[in-house]
Formats: sequence, structure tokens, C-alpha cells
Amino acid sequence: MKNILYLLTLCLFMQSCSKKNTKICIEEDTSQFVTITDVVPDAILEIRYYGTYNFVGSRIDGYEEPTALLTKQAADSLKAVSDDVKAQGYRLKIYDAYRPQKGVDHFVRWAEDINDTLMKPYFYPDLDKSVLFPQEYICLKSGHTRGSTVDLTLFDMNTEKELDMGGTFDWFGPESHPDFCGNPETGEYTGDNSKSPAEPKRSITPEQFQNRMILRQAMLRHGFKPFDTEWWHFTLKDEPFPDTYFTFPVKQLK
Repeated sequence: MKNILYLLTLCLFMQSCSKKNTKICIEEDTSQFVTITDVVPDAILEIRYYGTYNFVGSRIDGYEEPTALLTKQAADSLKAVSDDVKAQGYRLKIYDAYRPQKGVDHFVRWAEDINDTLMKPYFYPDLDKSVLFPQEYICLKSGHTRGSTVDLTLFDMNTEKELDMGGTFDWFGPESHPDFCGNPETGEYTGDNSKSPAEPKRSITPEQFQNRMILRQAMLRHGFKPFDTEWWHFTLKDEPFPDTYFTFPVKQLK
């Protein structure tokens, strides 16, 4: 009975996380992809899903080498972002880009195992793992698998450290939302931390909010669109494969 209920739940989430009435194609062709550092040589890579410091706590299926891939179009736009932020004293730091479907499937299996909470203190201390599907932290499909989505932050060349964004990549909670403590449309800091589930409630400073805005505004200037629950997540507006989910592994392209 438990398995039947789980399968029914997954069906509901497939409807909520995927576009309705969209034909989904599975594709292994790498010909329209490039290695990010071939196009953006200044990018710093910290591929979290190749290592063990991620919300699962192990290397994710499909990540065979610590590299990052994107469609050619997304990589060209990211080069423009890199040139933009470099003029401001920053470099791009990439956490994830193209993600094979088998990696997403790994996330789903992990989320199904409610007892596996190894990394809870680091990535979702305020949430019960049972809510990860209903609140859409984990879905059956990901924009990353279409090849034009990237997770990233900024590296400050003056301090030689990551720019302080007031929260870690892949933090599950409203503290990761671009509108946390401010209005991302106007860039105004409000200090409103009312949605934080922690007690006492967490907050970010005006400087941390503005740092998030530096990244956001640079990405928007060069053709990317933001995601409303993750300050680090951006997708190319005119992505070339909006209905295609790729399956080839993450490794250096030949």
C-alpha cells in the first residue's frame, strides 16, 4: 500500500513540475553542448554533485567528471555575463549546469528514503524530509536536464573569497528565495524575514541581499531568467531544447 501511495504521489508531482501537454523527448546527443570552461575560461568550478558535500551526501549518478556542460547558446550568454562581472571585480563560480536525467532520478530515490537524513543539518535543518516533494524541492524533471540552466555564485577577486550571499547553495528553505528580505524587482532591501521557519528567524543583511542582486542583474542583462525559489538558479530565456531531457553523463566532451 505504501508503494502504491508513493507512485500516485509521484504522478501528481510530475503534473505539477512539468509543462502540461508537452511532448518530452529523451536525447543522448552531445553535439549541441560545450564544456563551460572552453567558452568561459575564467569560470571557477565547484561541481557539488561530483563530490559528497551536497544534500544527498554522495556522488550523484551521471556525474563522471568534475566538469560543467551547457548548450552552446547558454554558454555564449554566460560568457557575456562573465565579462560583465569581471569588469566589476568578480568571477563566476559554477556549482551545477547540465544535469543528466539519471542524476534527477537519483534525487528522487533519495527523497523517497525518508530515513536518509545524513545531510539534514547542512541543507534542510528546518524541514521534515517528507515535505520535499510536496513543496517541490525535488521533482521528477529538472530544467537542468534540458542543458541551458546553471547554478552559480560570484567570486570576489579582491577578497579571494566567494561573495557573501547570506546562504549556501542548495539550502532548502525560503531563505534561498530571491525575494527573501527584499524585492528583487526593485533591488530594495526590506529586512522582511517573516517566511523563515527557523526560531529565532534567520535573516540576511542589506549587503548580502545586494550581493544576490549583483548576480541576478548580470544574469538578466545577458538573456537569463531567474527562478523564484533559488537565488543561484538561472535558465536561458530562449533555451534551444525546451522539451528535451538529455541522458548523457557529465564528463569532458571529446
